Amino acid sequence: MLGLILSVLGSSDLWAATLQFAALLLLPALGGVLSERSGIINIAMEGMMLTGAFAAVAVARASNNVFLGVVGAIIAGGLIALIHAVVSINFKANQTVSGIAINLFALGLTNYVLFVQTAGQGIPSLSDSLRLPQVSLGPLSTIPFVGPVLFQQNIIFYVAIVILLGTQFLLFRTNFGLRIRAVGEHPQAADTAGVNVRLIRYICVVASGALAGLSGAFLSLGIAGIFNSNMTAGTGYIALAAMIFGKYTPWGTAGACLVFGLGEALVSRLQGPGIDPNLLSTLPYILTLLALVGLVGRTIPPAADGIPYEPGTE
Repeated sequence: MLGLILSVLGSSDLWAATLQFAALLLLPALGGVLSERSGIINIAMEGMMLTGAFAAVAVARASNNVFLGVVGAIIAGGLIALIHAVVSINFKANQTVSGIAINLFALGLTNYVLFVQTAGQGIPSLSDSLRLPQVSLGPLSTIPFVGPVLFQQNIIFYVAIVILLGTQFLLFRTNFGLRIRAVGEHPQAADTAGVNVRLIRYICVVASGALAGLSGAFLSLGIAGIFNSNMTAGTGYIALAAMIFGKYTPWGTAGACLVFGLGEALVSRLQGPGIDPNLLSTLPYILTLLALVGLVGRTIPPAADGIPYEPGTE
């Protein structure tokens, strides 16, 4: 057993898979950072991812174009997020309850449409032309060990890195980022200063849905090459944990995604005789719990996170 673990840890395939799964988690987690920094709790990333994964496959097949499938996933995730925004911002509903309801709605909706479209047979695997491409960065990809890990990844991996850098810059180097943080910490003061609190929150929530939808497209069009019922299987919740583990910052969230991505990669690489696959599949969730309970300590969210804003009141 120990020899198997050591051999797996020394494999470039493991670390390439770790980065792949980390990117899958990073996209919705960064969306969660934006949403929660603006003051809206978003635990609906699971449903947004699932809807995006389904929309990506459906649109890609209908249009015979993988990139239109990605656009469809982004739009689908944004529309689901818009529902959460309207319920949370306009109707001031409990944001946690709204998120859970959206996750259940997305699961039921995708299962129903999948059954109607395929008569319960499931969607067949996608052809290579409808899969998101792997990108090989020239001579860099030939560097021993490092090349296959960093420079032979799916195109969405590199998109995720750009979004990570952009989110960090947006939140901490721009006036708009300052407004997002102000709205999440003290919306009354931001409103007094002329910031449109509702608009900022709408933008951030919809952006979080778009990023979750993109992650869903990465899952169905890039990693799996197919859509299955409930194929996200809690990935959105792990992304939420990564955001908390990362203390609501882009860089911290990225580090947490690497940890959880390693857990996901180990599950697929440690399959072998004498290891119960059902027990092994719990590793990412056990790792998530251990990280949140034992490593993170107390995490302080934005002061107005989850609190509906009433103009003219504290």
